[in-house]
Amino acid sequence: MSASVQIQDHGPIREIRLARPPVNALDDELCRALAAALDQAMTDDVHGVVLSGSERIFSAGLDVPHLLSHGVDRARLLDSWNAFFGVARALGDSRVPVVAGLTGHAPAGGCVLALCCDYRIMARSPDPASPFAIGLNEVQVGLVAPEGIQRLLRRVVGAHRAERLLVSGAMVPAERAREIGLVDELVDGELVVPRAVAWLQALLKLPRQPMLRTRAIARAGVAQALQPGLIGLDRFVDDWYAADTQQALHALVERLKK
Repeated sequence: MSASVQIQDHGPIREIRLARPPVNALDDELCRALAAALDQAMTDDVHGVVLSGSERIFSAGLDVPHLLSHGVDRARLLDSWNAFFGVARALGDSRVPVVAGLTGHAPAGGCVLALCCDYRIMARSPDPASPFAIGLNEVQVGLVAPEGIQRLLRRVVGAHRAERLLVSGAMVPAERAREIGLVDELVDGELVVPRAVAWLQALLKLPRQPMLRTRAIARAGVAQALQPGLIGLDRFVDDWYAADTQQALHALVERLKK
């Protein structure tokens, strides 16, 4: 197992923790490690999964400097994005319930992974003046969220609210995210994983096969949203190379250096 992913079992429930300092940015290695960990969890017949992050940060999303390092090598860029959407599909297709333990901020790709999970539990910031936030802020860095990803957001917050959040690229503070259903619960940071485990334990007390079959029907839209035709990766990569997108992405990298 890659050092960028840590595993801890809580009885029949497996916690998969992102562990790539400083912000769990999703590069190829981390994405493939996550996909492998999810696959291993299915092989080991775990009954539920908690996907967690580090203190104050779940995941900052895709590793933009890494993606920009591919330059004009379209094949490498496609490979990186395929690695990310491979993780999203592994979460969306999971045959057991998955809880996103949002231990801190979850922008962009971090939000996408959370939306692929069954349930989202987010940490309260220790500083009320600086709340943790979650959202699909792609527009702010010059990107277009694919139709499939937009469907995931509509599924949890409704069509009109999703439109407003997507078009503005808004990052939603944790309290507001709970109010609109973007996250299901808000707890103190140290309680995120224990609460995620407890939620799964309660679900696992139900008759197993009826629960799992009902869940599969209810979540069919998640798997459908992540199908290649609704992600449109070739078009997404075309947009990546647009001049205004490149300008916004390079400006982001300069801000990250400060």
